Amino acid sequence: MDIVGKIIQVLPLQEGVAKSTGNPWKIQSYVLETQEQYPKKICFEIFGEDRINSNKCALGDVVTVSFDIESHEYNGRWFTRVRAWRIQQGVVSTEVSQPIAAAPATPVAAPMSASAANVEKFDATDEGTDLPF
Repeated sequence: MDIVGKIIQVLPLQEGVAKSTGNPWKIQSYVLETQEQYPKKICFEIFGEDRINSNKCALGDVVTVSFDIESHEYNGRWFTRVRAWRIQQGVVSTEVSQPIAAAPATPVAAPMSASAANVEKFDATDEGTDLPF
């Protein structure tokens, strides 16, 4: 998924060491504000030192963020993470531009024949109709 917005906050870098493997880890979090009529604020994170270094952005940058959303359960409560895997500067279109082909001509309906015009007409005074009005 992709979203476009302006970086309005850069949160402190989090780092630690995994208990199970002993490997160090880093997470950088940002808050992005969308540029819609009713802006939304989204906190997303980048996991891993290599991704953090290759996806630098600063306060005030307009960026396109490619991300995954994942939820997990812990002690009966659910937590959701928005984890970015790519940040591109500016507004990046995800649609592939293709040439617009000429629209096919719309067929014009032929005039009604006399037999088709003799269809039973609706009588508003008929009490057997199921219309609500």
